[in-house]
Amino acid sequence: MEIGAVNALSYEDFVDVFGNVVEKCPIIVAAVWSRRPFANLLHMEVSINEFIEALPESGKEGILRCHPDLAGRDLQSGTLTEESREEQGHAGLDTLDAAEISHMARLNIEYKLRFGFPFVICARMNNKATILRELSERLKNDRTGELARAIEEVKKICHLRLKTLMLHDLPNKL
Repeated sequence: MEIGAVNALSYEDFVDVFGNVVEKCPIIVAAVWSRRPFANLLHMEVSINEFIEALPESGKEGILRCHPDLAGRDLQSGTLTEESREEQGHAGLDTLDAAEISHMARLNIEYKLRFGFPFVICARMNNKATILRELSERLKNDRTGELARAIEEVKKICHLRLKTLMLHDLPNKL
């Protein structure tokens, strides 16, 4: 997909195509649409990141709360977004045994109780062992530092999702 084609998208089509680059937060790309034309993919990504950074703490927490628990009930029940399912599968989270699922669930609960939002990590850049280790390590962070770290992970996820979308042609329905 060429950046010119992205810039030519109507508001509705832009949100349809890019609405999940930040998990379940189409409002972000809806707001960023008005910043077109984008010079290139990096300009679009920077616009998304600037929007996220400009949010108050509660907005950033809201973004994080839209993310599913890693290897959680949404993965087990098949209700993840297509992107999250592929990312968690890439990291091997769909192959955890019962003991690993139980361990991950305990850590996810502990993390949410400590920070008030789910653990977010770019699964495509990690494997299940690294994710479990990071989850344990990041439980030691203070809340302010962890909020910042989790938002940086959101940006990594967004970056990879944007790159993936730009590799493909626009959907035929547009």
